[in-house]
Amino acid sequence: MVTSVRSLSLLLIVGFGLPSCSGPVGQPGSSSTATVVVSVAASLSDAVGDVANVFEKQTGIQVLVNAAGSQILATQIIEEIPVDVFVSADERQMTRTIARGKMDQGSYLQLLSNQLVVVVPSDRLMGISRPDDLIAQSVRRIALGDPEAVPGGVYAREYLDKEGVWDALKSKVVPTRNVRAALRAVEAGTVDAGVVYRTDARQSVDAVIAFDVPVGRGPRIIYPAAVSTEPPNPESAVQFFSFLQTAKAQQIFEAYGFISLLAH
Repeated sequence: MVTSVRSLSLLLIVGFGLPSCSGPVGQPGSSSTATVVVSVAASLSDAVGDVANVFEKQTGIQVLVNAAGSQILATQIIEEIPVDVFVSADERQMTRTIARGKMDQGSYLQLLSNQLVVVVPSDRLMGISRPDDLIAQSVRRIALGDPEAVPGGVYAREYLDKEGVWDALKSKVVPTRNVRAALRAVEAGTVDAGVVYRTDARQSVDAVIAFDVPVGRGPRIIYPAAVSTEPPNPESAVQFFSFLQTAKAQQIFEAYGFISLLAH
């Protein structure tokens, strides 16, 4: 069963082998259980969970998934939190870890892509169908990932700036820690609109897509993956990284709406 590691403190316990119910990395709960530690962008958490379940059944290797904003994950890795494989939501955060010698540049690959959408609360249809509509006074608050750090927010700002509306909208922006948090704000009705990934929006009940950002007009969204330069579980790391590139894994990602960047 895939273990989801959603807090830094728990990852520290697992990673450094401090006393816990899981035991040290590579041996959670049992000295005979192989393990791989995977840090993934929050927007990938559900899809990677399904990929990991298939991988576990095929290999018997337990997958520990640490899902958070890519900027948080990159900082964890730079600060020496053990990880085997990192999948970021943008190249900027991956580059940070490579530059510090934490992720192996030789293993780097562009794994997936995505698409931005603008969403609104399902009970608040506001006639929004294009970027200019977000300038209206009726749209008071717009949630998106922190445009200075969160990949989804950086992509959103790049798109809105390209459309010539960023300066008019930036005072309305409610920055969040990751794209999932932006979607939750829309679902809760605490904001009037949000810019999120299509893959997240399609799973929501309480938020609806007002309009898609055409792939050709939006920023090129890249989810890069790489193996650690010092993986705590070297053999498991290589196996899982290779599995991410298989047709089976890519089919799972595509079922969630991600766009494969690999030929298969």
